[in-house]
Amino acid sequence: MPSEDRQVKIVCGLGNPGRSYQANRHNVGFMVVDELARHWRVSFTTMKFDAELATHSLGREKILLLKPQTFMNLSGTSMGAAARFYKVAPADVLVVHDELDLPFGRLQLKSGGGTGGHNGLNSLREAWGEEAYVRLRVGVDKPSGPNAKERIIGHVLGDFSKEEAQALGSLVERAAQISEAFCRDGLEKTMNAFNRRGPIDR
Repeated sequence: MPSEDRQVKIVCGLGNPGRSYQANRHNVGFMVVDELARHWRVSFTTMKFDAELATHSLGREKILLLKPQTFMNLSGTSMGAAARFYKVAPADVLVVHDELDLPFGRLQLKSGGGTGGHNGLNSLREAWGEEAYVRLRVGVDKPSGPNAKERIIGHVLGDFSKEEAQALGSLVERAAQISEAFCRDGLEKTMNAFNRRGPIDR
């Protein structure tokens, strides 16, 4: 258990485990958390709560990076178990996930809200029972035109287009910067700072 005088925050990236899913749009949450781990020079060497874990100290805070290995539809079982074990309040949890309702390249940091039909967020609500956590929504756009709804699953479980892939590195890096700022400075200060710079939307 963490010591009482040490704050714990969780950054949870949503995605699917396995090489075949690695470059999918649905896995952008994993990509961001991996970039954060690379920047902090920490590794996912621990397996707990059915998730890969890495830890980092930021000032007096302990940051837990979490990648559920339960597949997207059951992400909440890992997230809920970790939050309960460390007694982390929803406001100190950042969930990074792909977002169909934002165009590719758009980032939005927000607190609370619904699930928008996202299977990972649905699982968080069902297994953890919380919705007041912080979300970093990473825009992956959505299909348009005929049969758009029928093509959504193939879209999120497909890889980024060649054009998107060229910009993906910068997008993931920016999302990791926002995640780090949230851990260090909290939600309000991070939103104010990045909104002025323009990379995220409120």
